[in-house]
Amino acid sequence: MKHLQHFLLLSGVLALSCLRPSEERIEQDRAVGSATSAGISVEVREGLAAVRALSAAEFVLWGSAPAYELTVRTDQASDLSVEIQNCLTDAELTASSASAVVEAEEATDPNVPTRKRYRLSLPAGETRLAVAAGDQNSTEPFRFALLSDVQEAIDRVADVYDKVNELEQVRFLLGAGDLTERGTRAELERFQRELLRLRVPYFTTLGNHELGTGPVLYYEYFGRGNFQFRFHRVAFTLLDDASASLDPTAFEWLEDWLATARNDVHVVAMHIPPIDPIGVRNGSWASRSEAAKLLGRLAEGRVDLTLYGHVHSYYSFDNAGIPAFISGGGGAIPERFDRIGRHVMLFTAEHGVGITSRQVVRVD
Repeated sequence: MKHLQHFLLLSGVLALSCLRPSEERIEQDRAVGSATSAGISVEVREGLAAVRALSAAEFVLWGSAPAYELTVRTDQASDLSVEIQNCLTDAELTASSASAVVEAEEATDPNVPTRKRYRLSLPAGETRLAVAAGDQNSTEPFRFALLSDVQEAIDRVADVYDKVNELEQVRFLLGAGDLTERGTRAELERFQRELLRLRVPYFTTLGNHELGTGPVLYYEYFGRGNFQFRFHRVAFTLLDDASASLDPTAFEWLEDWLATARNDVHVVAMHIPPIDPIGVRNGSWASRSEAAKLLGRLAEGRVDLTLYGHVHSYYSFDNAGIPAFISGGGGAIPERFDRIGRHVMLFTAEHGVGITSRQVVRVD
């Protein structure tokens, strides 16, 4: 009888874990952007940057968005060095208080324009800081690119980044997951080293390959999987559907993000397409009813564009009346006979107008 009770208990636990395979990742999402050490704490609003390092002398942030705000609390007046990584090339760090002094320092590597260094002199207590470019709230049209599914092709990704660097007036690169093959620490660190070649920041979510076989390390390096940001008053929402579903908590966050962006141009990106436009692959969500629920919400929220990866090819289609693109052209093993090869997508967005242009840019 005892063995039967143990079996039933274990079965219940396993069933619950299957119902919420991404529950632990939601908790990791919540933890992104918060750190405390040596009498100093850093809190990034909405988790839009990962705190990569924090000590009594310095802290390092990896941005997930073009602009974000943070609060630094110190037990006593402090002088700190700050490195802002993965930022717009014209982004600046500013303080809201006149008692805080922010001075730009020489970059660690002048050949990496997406990294900035600053020296802070902060009073004891709380100081609010912001990272943003001067045109953050502009309403002018702008261009962004999309890249996903690099995986085992990391050795060949340099020329993909070179192609992105050649594109004129691209403000940032958006990612739809599967940066690595197994999500190991070595792979994630290698991916970030290769990103130093890019002359624009890379704002991404994770894919199923980042889940690996152990603890998900992605959050330490790239930050949240579910988040929203704005640039030029256009909303971008990135979602973690790496388990071929969306966690209930993430769905609640999405409801709020859809509501706040209902009257804005809105781009939504995730790794796995909710539905397979071809219908002959295992390349979509596990549940068609969940997929229909999500797409119905996106349509009700007046989303303008949906972007996906996962399928190592290129497809253009509509889902729930919303323009959709699958772009898995980062170099992972391609679909046979499709002849699309490695590629990125290029878009133009404009506040109050929509997505005014889209283009496939081939690398091979």
